[in-house]
Amino acid sequence: MNKEELAMLGFEIVAYAGDARSSLLKALQDVRLGNFDSYEALLADADENLKLAHNAQTKALAEEASGTNLEIGFIFIHGQDHLMTTILLRELVQDFISLYQEKYGN
Repeated sequence: MNKEELAMLGFEIVAYAGDARSSLLKALQDVRLGNFDSYEALLADADENLKLAHNAQTKALAEEASGTNLEIGFIFIHGQDHLMTTILLRELVQDFISLYQEKYGN
């Protein structure tokens, strides 16, 4: 895998993680307002995008595990940063949803 291919994987990870982030923040916004109708679908959408981002990441991990020396650039690192923070956001949003469910009695 060359540097350009790895950069494209980085962009792919950023895009999927960004879509997941948007869904997570929308779910949080909805439950904050007491709207519990859409959060499950939004969480499912976020989870699907996180899975796709993780699959893209796994391509690079598999390459390196097979002995390929990867020339990692800033774009790929940026993608990893987006993925990691979005995974953390997913966990926090779930906790906030639980708190709002208690607050609103759902």
